[in-house]
Amino acid sequence: MRELKVKPIQNGTVIDHIPGGAAMHVFNIITSSEDIDSTISILMRVPSKAAGKKDIVKLENKEMKARELNRIALIAPNATINIIKNGEVKKKFQVELPDVVRGIVKCANPGCISNKNEPIDPEFKVLSKDPLRLRCMYCERELDDVKKYIV
Repeated sequence: MRELKVKPIQNGTVIDHIPGGAAMHVFNIITSSEDIDSTISILMRVPSKAAGKKDIVKLENKEMKARELNRIALIAPNATINIIKNGEVKKKFQVELPDVVRGIVKCANPGCISNKNEPIDPEFKVLSKDPLRLRCMYCERELDDVKKYIV
């Protein structure tokens, strides 16, 4: 059997420890914020001693912005970010989910003031990180399936 290897990147960002099967959600976050003109490598269901299976996303020639990292933390709260420069890891850290999430998740309640074209950002308190549960600060609706409400 032939083993397929993915070429290491020289500069950019590697997002590791994404839950198995969630890489496409991370890909959507990366590509929704701006036009990406760099190579993106997606590895899915890679064997992992700790998680059984994990996904990895490699983004060449781009560092992630704080807003993108906060959105990724909603999908993959244990993800590790590796900043690569000249083929070496220059910085490595785990994403952090803030206690309050602002402007990156919309409320599931169509009657919520945050969905009424008011000049306010949706705001949620993080009730639980594992499993992820958020509560709207305006209408108090709780969200369990956060992935479909990320904006």
